[in-house]
Amino acid sequence: MTIETRKYCLKGPSDNGQVSDLLEGMSDKESRQRLQALIAEWLRMENLVVLSAAGCSKACGGKSISELEKVVLEASNEIPSKINGKTALSKEVKTIITERLKDYQSRQAWAQAGFEDWLSYLVNAVYLGTEEKSPIESLKWKNGNISLADVNLLLDYRARAIYAECALELPDETSSPKGEQEIAPHLSFLAKLVTRDSNLGRTHLFTLNYDTLFEQALDLLGIQYFDGFTGRANARFDPSVYGLDVYYPGEIAEGRVRRFDKFLHFYKLHGSIHWRIIGGELRARHEQLSEFARYRTQAVKEKAAELIKSGFAHGHKEFGILPTANKFVQTLEMPYAHLFRSFNARLSAPQTFLLVLGYGFGDEHVTKIIETALMNPALVMLVVEPNPESHTVKRVSEYKELGKRVFVLTPTEEAFKKEPFKYATFNDFSKFVMPDVQWLDDFLRLRRFEKQLQSSQETEGLQDKKPAGV
Repeated sequence: MTIETRKYCLKGPSDNGQVSDLLEGMSDKESRQRLQALIAEWLRMENLVVLSAAGCSKACGGKSISELEKVVLEASNEIPSKINGKTALSKEVKTIITERLKDYQSRQAWAQAGFEDWLSYLVNAVYLGTEEKSPIESLKWKNGNISLADVNLLLDYRARAIYAECALELPDETSSPKGEQEIAPHLSFLAKLVTRDSNLGRTHLFTLNYDTLFEQALDLLGIQYFDGFTGRANARFDPSVYGLDVYYPGEIAEGRVRRFDKFLHFYKLHGSIHWRIIGGELRARHEQLSEFARYRTQAVKEKAAELIKSGFAHGHKEFGILPTANKFVQTLEMPYAHLFRSFNARLSAPQTFLLVLGYGFGDEHVTKIIETALMNPALVMLVVEPNPESHTVKRVSEYKELGKRVFVLTPTEEAFKKEPFKYATFNDFSKFVMPDVQWLDDFLRLRRFEKQLQSSQETEGLQDKKPAGV
């Protein structure tokens, strides 16, 4: 009988202190059972913290930072220099884009910074040269004379392009007869996340993503959450909501209350496409996203033509997507500062399980908080990484001296070679690695029943409209 190839490798400190595969020597079935048992045990820890990043949006059309930079800059580079006699994007400012679009090794040194760092320089340059109280009137660029007004235009187009690329819609396949296999991984993940013991601490879900896929999934599942905003018609940022909870009322006025189980706290560390600065305050505005699906399928020149339309992306110039030092100083200082402080505080709590998904440890300001938190003797961290040769695996392995508390889940080399990027992805982890819960099966069964009922009613309606004798 053929023994099925083991799919997963769980690297972590062994009894002798060396990093090794804790699933080594097990069959595929045994390793999966052991893995699920460990995760179930960790999910029962008092304080559950999840950090998600770009990799969690891939299954729904999301892009990594490098992919996002490429499509945004390519579209910006096709914007004409003049539109109706007015400057759209000058040739001078396009030299910045051209340099960034080169292969990394071919770029000049000033263009080799990370995408967010590089944009930070541009944002800060505009701020220093245009702020009324700044003593700086102009700046010298390393690649020629470029006006700050042109750079500001580039940043405006960049914001619109990033908005359009991140305006993702969660596919609703909950009525599919294939059940969990067909639904978006966000639904599986959240359903399994909130069904842990309600007597434990609330789940704290942090994300670095700008899209609203998690919010859409939470709404579809009917999970209550606090995201830092209060109000419905005119939601404004109010961090005090993170100190609140949700309970069922007692049987009588002074009766015993029970905690509402399907609830979590949600934090967007790098902002969101639905954030707005209105009247000097941070507001939340969820808008129709379907129109941007067409944008993402267009050719580069067609995208450029969309970007220059005054109403495109609702005309938003800033929506809290770039956590630069300049933004901390300006209008978004309080939101970002509070969110990162909350992240640090949650990781410092006793009995903490930190689950890291879709994150490549590329944001140093986030990674430093994690590395500092590893000094917490009661913290366990599991990093899920779909590439066994990723630098993420090597980096996490360097934490071994901190004890038996840091683990990384990857595919085995054999499984990755046979089917690359199939195992230990967000989709795979959510659906096939996390322990199953009955609530998700019941939810999907109900959705299928609702769909069948709706289809039956529509069929009866059509028959009622048929002329007599037909």
